[in-house]
Amino acid sequence: MKVLVIGATGPTGRLVLERAQRAGDSVTALVRRPEALADLSSQITVLGGDPTAPADLATAMIGQDVVISTLGRGRSMGPTDLFSRAAAALVSAAEQTGTTRVVWLSSFGAGDTYPSSTPVQKIMYSTFLRSVYADKTASERLLRASDLDLTLVYPTTLTHKPGKGTYRSGEHVPMKGAPTISREDVAHFLHSAAAGPEWIRRDAIITD
Repeated sequence: MKVLVIGATGPTGRLVLERAQRAGDSVTALVRRPEALADLSSQITVLGGDPTAPADLATAMIGQDVVISTLGRGRSMGPTDLFSRAAAALVSAAEQTGTTRVVWLSSFGAGDTYPSSTPVQKIMYSTFLRSVYADKTASERLLRASDLDLTLVYPTTLTHKPGKGTYRSGEHVPMKGAPTISREDVAHFLHSAAAGPEWIRRDAIITD
């Protein structure tokens, strides 16, 4: 599988790169700071570029089978339009290149998943994470309105714990309290969804 990863320098993106390498995929990463992946430059193709720039994305997407986005804001909770700009660029680049398979990492509580959140989750999503989630929701509208073979992935709160290898996934997953999932398990799901047809044009909620 020829896979392009954007957001590859973040902790989840790194794990996706490692998993794709182990699977024998041909891996390309589009990153703003290529030096951040210097340790992997002999094993994958690292392209410098802006994931919110259609031209940069189009160059990176030529010949790819799938794009996996693990874009994130780190610990920043301030206003952003990163996700909506990246989504718009991706839709444009897909139209230019014909690469339409996209696995897009969102967050549980964004978009259509908010109503099924627990009271505890809703407090977090509507206060501390309000601006970030608003932009994630806007990005999803753009992606859904396109002709992409899209999978939107909604993990609950991410942890750095070792992956369990077993987690719940589905279009509707019951929630209690403030559930979590490890980044390793998220990376496992992202790569698995990209590699097969099961989740094409479906949403996936994932959690322990």
